[in-house]
Amino acid sequence: MTPHKILIIDDEAKIRSLLARILELEGFEVYQAADLKSGFRKAEAVEPDVILCDVKLPDGSGVDFAAKVKKVFPSVEIILLTAYGNIPDSVQAIKNGAFDYITKGDDNAKILPLLYRAVERRKLNRTYDTGSSVSLPDLSLQGLTGNSPLFQEALTLARKVASTNATVLLTGETGTGKEVFANAIHKASPRCNQNFVAINCSAFGKDLLESELFGHKAGAFTGAVKDQKGLFDEAHRGTIFLDEIGEMAIDLQAKLLRVLESGEFIKIGETKTSKVDVRIIAATNRNLEREIASGMFREDLYYRISVFEIGLPSLRERSEDIAAITMHFITYFNKQYGKEVKGIDKEVLRKLEAYSWPGNIRELKNTMERALILSENDLLGISDFPLWIRKHVPEETTMELSQIEKVHIQKVLRFTNGNKTKTAELLGIGLTTLYRKITEYGLND
Repeated sequence: MTPHKILIIDDEAKIRSLLARILELEGFEVYQAADLKSGFRKAEAVEPDVILCDVKLPDGSGVDFAAKVKKVFPSVEIILLTAYGNIPDSVQAIKNGAFDYITKGDDNAKILPLLYRAVERRKLNRTYDTGSSVSLPDLSLQGLTGNSPLFQEALTLARKVASTNATVLLTGETGTGKEVFANAIHKASPRCNQNFVAINCSAFGKDLLESELFGHKAGAFTGAVKDQKGLFDEAHRGTIFLDEIGEMAIDLQAKLLRVLESGEFIKIGETKTSKVDVRIIAATNRNLEREIASGMFREDLYYRISVFEIGLPSLRERSEDIAAITMHFITYFNKQYGKEVKGIDKEVLRKLEAYSWPGNIRELKNTMERALILSENDLLGISDFPLWIRKHVPEETTMELSQIEKVHIQKVLRFTNGNKTKTAELLGIGLTTLYRKITEYGLND
């Protein structure tokens, strides 16, 4: 069992010690350095998974350090910490390969969730560094596996659209695997040898997001001392993934619409247009049609990004896949931690299948990782799982077959927005049979 390695670089000993104590309690293996020179030596010695680095240090800038580290260790993730955040530094930090850039004090509560996301990205980067790729038939590596009709429909649509240049909109709850699907579509596309660039639109304010996406000219705003390329430039001939696009400011949506319509945009502070060839995959957990009705999202942009929409089902809508998903995670974490767990106790599995999983695949993955770390037996038992799993009492499962069938038909009808033809296809029954069952079960309304 190998814990994830975190390197903290900060010249303030109290901050280093406090962060180190917090991370050690979370189970991380923590290393410390007081300046960039010793920090780089430490990184060479231990190759950490994530580096937490102050921006202003006695021997240089953490922003420049990020670029140096990414050249030598491209899969190591870097989170920069600063006492006083500013737009130029944060933009440059992202360009230099930093995972994120946050302000000390105000953002203390964000550090742990951000760190866990960086660790997840590190794992994915390691996969790419070895020359392998996440292809659509092999999404099981990320825990996205299953034979439920809803999941198989999403997977089939993703496979079909991958070979085209069509804009894709991925919808679904948080944690359903939208970025993994987007990455897989890119890897299975003719653009697979070009950049896949991902950005979470909810993580930036309007001005910073605009600069991040389109770039800026020197002098465009205070502190903009040189020209900066945007992520659309970085993704030229490749794919850009716009996660949580529903969070984008409405006036910035107009600029994105122009890119979709003409492949053109204007950098901040620039007068001439830039041309770009980029495939856009967007994602949201919001109901964009409701956002349109409330004036928060442009209708014309919605029609442009939803050329090919794929809805990713929540885990509670495909609970029949949980047994297969847990086995994939057992295999995955066995390799990572050197374990030999063979499976999971049937009663525990029953609890997992009955739980609603509000965090979806991401929550299940984290739960399984914790269980594998704690396990000392061949089978995962109830003591390996958190208290909320232990206390969860599954609903009575001795329903009649007709009740089970009714619930399943309801789920598929909701997924297809009432499309009877599509529902019949997913259920593998004839349209006439479906109409008969809808009448029989009183599902007409």
